[in-house]
Amino acid sequence: MSSPEIQFAALTDVGRVREQNEDNFLVDKKLGLFVVCDGMGGHAAGEVASALAVRTMHDELKKQADLIEDYAAASKGAAKVSKRDILNVLELAVNRASQRVYAEAAKDSKKRGMGTTLVCLLVVGTQAFIIYVGDSRIYMMRDGVLEQLTEDHTVYNELIKRKKMPREQVEQLAQKNAITRAVGVYEHVEPDTLVMDVTAGDRFLLCSDGLCGYFENDTAGLGSRLANLDADSACRSLIDASNERGGKDNITSVIVTVGDVTARDETRAKQLRLKRDILARMPLFRALNEREILRVLQVTDVSDYQDGDVIISEGGKGEELFIVLSGQASVLRHGAQLATLKAGDHFGEMALVRSQPRSATVISHGSSEMMIIRRPEFFEIVRKEQQLAVKLLWQFLGVLADRLADTSRELGVAKEELAAEDITHEIFAEEEEDSTRKTSLIPPPPPSARGG
Repeated sequence: MSSPEIQFAALTDVGRVREQNEDNFLVDKKLGLFVVCDGMGGHAAGEVASALAVRTMHDELKKQADLIEDYAAASKGAAKVSKRDILNVLELAVNRASQRVYAEAAKDSKKRGMGTTLVCLLVVGTQAFIIYVGDSRIYMMRDGVLEQLTEDHTVYNELIKRKKMPREQVEQLAQKNAITRAVGVYEHVEPDTLVMDVTAGDRFLLCSDGLCGYFENDTAGLGSRLANLDADSACRSLIDASNERGGKDNITSVIVTVGDVTARDETRAKQLRLKRDILARMPLFRALNEREILRVLQVTDVSDYQDGDVIISEGGKGEELFIVLSGQASVLRHGAQLATLKAGDHFGEMALVRSQPRSATVISHGSSEMMIIRRPEFFEIVRKEQQLAVKLLWQFLGVLADRLADTSRELGVAKEELAAEDITHEIFAEEEEDSTRKTSLIPPPPPSARGG
């Protein structure tokens, strides 16, 4: 499908307390690049850090414009570009920014320790690539529902995620809002990433904590302002509300709208909801929160199959989990049909964690559409996100336990059948008795018939 037009509005404000604005933002509509940075450090060092970070991000992404265009064009062969390639470009750009800020700080003792948060949205075709460090945020509004896509890199979140202490104790910490990752404090930084499909009408908000901090307990208020059809008015409203509530920090708001906010592609929107809902209902992924579901969705592909197409073959090797999005598929073993799979059913999940021959053949029954997760991409998530990995492994254990229980139950039934008393001889004995009884009831032939 063609890429929807991108609209944007952006505004920054010093607030009511600070003397300098250490926030910086960057917009490049042609490249589809949007960045917000919130600098930190005394003697105006924060402003230097944030400005240097957004400029470096822009420079690095412009160098890769051809690669980004190839991805948008879905080039094949030697020119084929993957999601991972785009994420690598973003991660490299963030680390280049970190190196440059760190090097600048090393030149001036007054700037030592300066750094900046960073949130970046890159819209390529019908996908959004997100990378972030620190506590600036990106929200998305789709179908009137507001969702926070990024996760703050703060002491509070780190302690909660790692279960180091009860939430009640964490709430009492004086430094709970201190950020644990920032661009430029060290030469290298570890950003988090997210990739998601977008559709016409989706709206994103990139903002510094001087804005989102005032809406922490008022997501409804944030959502109602962001829903304003006039993005410029929405930006101004968010800035004004933050100032009215205190304006203790610099405030930055960048609103990005994919296509016309009033024109929805209902077919595509329905397909995106279907992918998310089916994944969330599966036992393997049922324990994941919304951001984690999105993290798994970013490593999925969708393939179409025609009637009679073999999806997997019994005895063959594979590394994919398949989830039926639409249509049906038949499961066969040794040529005998075992089951029919419908939308929401899945098969091949054990291939995500171990390499073993497929236990059955699956054939498309009519036209079907499958969502596919491959082992290498799945392992990448497990390696990078500890909390998500623990949840997934626990869910896998649950699935295995259910399978063992089912197998034990089937074996128990078979054992009972084998141990049942064999009454075959009694059945035949009864038949023999009946035969004898019937024979005795037949009158003997007359004497003349005896040949006597």
